[in-house]
Amino acid sequence: MSYSHTPLASSATTQTSNGLSLEAMFGQIMDAVHKSRSEISELRQECTELRQANLSLERQVRDGIVAAQMRSPHLGTPGFNTPAPSSPQLRAKSPFLSPSSIPSLTVTSAFHAPSPLGDNGLSSYPFGPIREIPGFYVVIPAGGAGTRLWPLSRENHPKFLLDVTLQGRSLIQATWDRLLPLSGAGRLTVVAGLAHVKAIHEQLPDLLPRNVFCEPGPKDSMAAIGLAAAILARRDPNAVIGSFAADHMISGNEAFLSAVSEAVQVAQKDYLVTIGIAPSHPSTGFGYVRLGDKLDIAEAPNARLVSSFKEKPDARTAAAYIATGSYRWNAGMFVTKATLLLELLREYKPELAEGLERIAAVWEDETQRAKVLEEVWPGLEKIAIDHAVAEPAALEGRVAVVPATFGWDDVGDFSSLAELLPAEANQPRILGDSGLVLTEQVAGGIVVPGSGRLVACLGVDDLVIVDMPDTLLVTTRARSQEVKRLVKKAKESGWRQLL
Repeated sequence: MSYSHTPLASSATTQTSNGLSLEAMFGQIMDAVHKSRSEISELRQECTELRQANLSLERQVRDGIVAAQMRSPHLGTPGFNTPAPSSPQLRAKSPFLSPSSIPSLTVTSAFHAPSPLGDNGLSSYPFGPIREIPGFYVVIPAGGAGTRLWPLSRENHPKFLLDVTLQGRSLIQATWDRLLPLSGAGRLTVVAGLAHVKAIHEQLPDLLPRNVFCEPGPKDSMAAIGLAAAILARRDPNAVIGSFAADHMISGNEAFLSAVSEAVQVAQKDYLVTIGIAPSHPSTGFGYVRLGDKLDIAEAPNARLVSSFKEKPDARTAAAYIATGSYRWNAGMFVTKATLLLELLREYKPELAEGLERIAAVWEDETQRAKVLEEVWPGLEKIAIDHAVAEPAALEGRVAVVPATFGWDDVGDFSSLAELLPAEANQPRILGDSGLVLTEQVAGGIVVPGSGRLVACLGVDDLVIVDMPDTLLVTTRARSQEVKRLVKKAKESGWRQLL
């Protein structure tokens, strides 16, 4: 049996059907590859130049709008004079806008970084369109110590005063910017404790003094929102109020403004209205709203009745909720006529209603106000608006929901805060100066280098490290909801001065 062998040299010169040798074809392919790489490199360079040009143009447009408004004040409401950072693209290295409030905090110069909220991160009012709704009053409850964000958030400097995305605006300033187009400064109010009033005025210089409703002590959301409703109902019996927490993050301002505008239309039909957030995952940290029948309101085509409110579920129940498509997150946003809220309160919590209306009756007289607050406020029931009026009213078909599509987070713990910050692959998120953090084989987690010391991590994943001048916290992202337990233990152990 014989075999014929083809020499290697002759195979290398084999011609293809089109007359080209394999060597020639290989050479053409390599030329094409090199050319493609060159073109890709050029495209990347062009994209970089376009991004830089776009950012420059955005700054010029914003500067031009601000300059025009300063020359012609009639173009906007008085609140449009709120000082804004010279460029929202400048990312500070510290979340504290008032360094003096935190002991010995190191604050260094700013540097440029992209917004963690994408293209919506730059949409900071007063630069947006004017969408003022006549008769609409904004109520911003600014309470709570943010214990799940301790030691970053403290009782005297809670999270709503912090710039947690390092964009140069605190959470309450971002809330002000977002809502200002709907009400103007004249109808934008804040309910806060005495300890925070000064800092709030410093951060919101256009907030009118008469629109700050100071509560003597924390009584949960029903007393805070009810007090505002009682006062505003006396000032304007036709007032429609919208309550929006001072410490929530929202992306997608257009969708947010549209949802609020739709909620106002529903509220005019004598409903207590909440805004339901489309859930992005089966969260166990939020309450849920079950959608009911669709309402036939032409001005609010998306509005539905609320079938029921659900408390924070376990993971399996949350997943089941989302699978049905009939549930939305309860973000605690409520829109209603002030008089209707008081009517519901009289029906379901008459003693609380009586106390708040007694305070509101003397509110404009500072001497009488102080006296009545001292007598009445300590005895008021501490209860959330959901439990006080929303849940019982929903059972009677008096609560509506506007399903919304904007991004929302209550920044309730370090795990959710980490999601708002940019990070490189397999690296922790850093809230502060990244030059103070060294990592090796570290993935996930969040580091807050707030003391000025170097934080070095080796071979640890998904940790929460908060290094403040007076306190160091180390936990895991999975247990970040439990930080409030440490706060309670610190208080019991005599460390109240650090809370």
